[in-house]
Amino acid sequence: MDRAIERAVGPFCPHRVVVLALDGLLPFELGIPHRIFGRPKDALGRHLYEVVTCSVRPPGPVKTDADFSLHVGNGPETLATADTVIIPASYEFGPVYEEGVLTDELAAALAHLRPGTRLASICTGVYVLAAAGYLDGRPATTHWADADRLQRLFPRVKVDPDVLFIDDGDILTSAGVAAGIDLCLHMVRRDHGTAVANDVARRTVVPPHRDGGQAQYIQRPVPDPQQASTTTARAWALGRLHEPIQLRDMAAQVAMSVRTFTRRFREEVGVSPGQWLTQQRVERARHLLESTDLSVDQVAHDAGFGTAQSMRQHLQAALGVTPTAYRRTFRTAGKAKKAVLRT
Repeated sequence: MDRAIERAVGPFCPHRVVVLALDGLLPFELGIPHRIFGRPKDALGRHLYEVVTCSVRPPGPVKTDADFSLHVGNGPETLATADTVIIPASYEFGPVYEEGVLTDELAAALAHLRPGTRLASICTGVYVLAAAGYLDGRPATTHWADADRLQRLFPRVKVDPDVLFIDDGDILTSAGVAAGIDLCLHMVRRDHGTAVANDVARRTVVPPHRDGGQAQYIQRPVPDPQQASTTTARAWALGRLHEPIQLRDMAAQVAMSVRTFTRRFREEVGVSPGQWLTQQRVERARHLLESTDLSVDQVAHDAGFGTAQSMRQHLQAALGVTPTAYRRTFRTAGKAKKAVLRT
């Protein structure tokens, strides 16, 4: 049966994710890639990813920011075997964080990277990518508290402090700490579709997609607890994404003026109501393209875009692909596997 599947969808080869563990690392962030990428499996129960950890030095201890060290069994040469490299945050970047330059040890380790390797950072791990020159002229993000400093130290980087993560193709960056979960789930979603990513999210007991950006986590004066929330309006909208939804209709669900609702919504979610609606419709369209045989026109209607052209524009902006290309990417292999399993 395995040979039949290989003939149908090609030989099986798990995507190799190498996590670079640096002194001063945060154990929580180091564990995120292993937890998220260690879960996805194909129809035969084979792991879709292989996750390994390496150091910039030969195998040995790596200090953490906690009261313990970790033994890392792989040296920097492991980076040469990676399809994706993830760099978690560290509190001991030294010259990388202070001066924006790589240490000799880190530069030598990164020299092992193969051309075309996908690179990702969690939180302040972005400083390593920036110091190595990978982010010159490109968008990136980090923890909101570090965004201004990152921009000053690396003026050629286009720092966006408001988002949870940025996908710029072969380089991805995330905001602080738990945003690393959002980033890794996004990468699984990009590689294998929403169904696989949602399953990982359920097993990890986290939302498959968080609304808004970092703006909602920046410290502000505590709002009056008696003030109404926009939660009811969001739930109302999610139940009728296929219908035209006006801002005044959402505001009416919580008895607010449009102006008050818009301000409160942005405070709670981090984006405008219009941006949020578009995000939800894109997610709905992705789900339908992956899991149904509905025509592109019907998907556009059911997701609330109205026309196929409108949906095409929004998916192209959000994902960089057309609806047809997205469906082909995430359904062709799955259909081939099911056909083989039925024989």
